[in-house]
Amino acid sequence: MKMFFLACTILGTVIPYAFFLDYFADEGIVITSFVGALFANGAAGGFTADLLVSSFVFWGYLFWRQADRIWLFILLNLTIGLSCALPLYFYFQAAFEETRELPSR
Repeated sequence: MKMFFLACTILGTVIPYAFFLDYFADEGIVITSFVGALFANGAAGGFTADLLVSSFVFWGYLFWRQADRIWLFILLNLTIGLSCALPLYFYFQAAFEETRELPSR
């Protein structure tokens, strides 16, 4: 499962950035324009709202669990997206569980 989460992290980084880079190549790096495009119509606004709520839930969970590297996951969420931060968090959790389950000698 750990490798699945790592693969999802990579896909969750590459796929959104392909769209972001395409947008910025066409429109330039103007943050206000970018934010406006996130809510350009009902479909885009719905997806954006869903992503924002999901991100806040993830942050709340990280604080509630007092997660290690909490600021790394929040930074990744803000700069790349939830599609990168969430599977990377699961990857680290799976790696931690894997080492915890190893028998001690």
